[in-house]
Amino acid sequence: MLSTFLDDLIARYRAAVDTSADARTVLSEMVRIGFGTLEPHRAAITVMQNDWNYLRQFERFNYLVKAEDEVEQIWVTQIKAGQAAGLFRSDVDPKLTYRMIRDTIWVAVRWFRPGGRLNTTGLAEHYITVLFDGLATGERTTQKG
Repeated sequence: MLSTFLDDLIARYRAAVDTSADARTVLSEMVRIGFGTLEPHRAAITVMQNDWNYLRQFERFNYLVKAEDEVEQIWVTQIKAGQAAGLFRSDVDPKLTYRMIRDTIWVAVRWFRPGGRLNTTGLAEHYITVLFDGLATGERTTQKG
């Protein structure tokens, strides 16, 4: 179940990268792919969310760590490419940004319900809007706490 999910996910991420589109387009597609897995791979995502730290301690689950490393590399490479092209802010950490995006997508398995107000496509499009266009209007302000 887990290897099927990860093989499918990685193949689809690679295909998105192979389009040679700009980093924003690729990342948008990768967000769509991620949210699109919530229904067909719901059980695998739930297991990964709940049992990741437990499973990774066993040698027979080394493929999970290898797959996670590859997924992270794909995302971080795209974020860095977007920064280099001037599409993304240079003052954000690519690895931290990937982890924030990843966690937002995968934790949705806990609350997303098929047949609800938004389907996975609508959910992905909403997330892409917030990710790239932000929440605030007007000028960006810096607050120090």
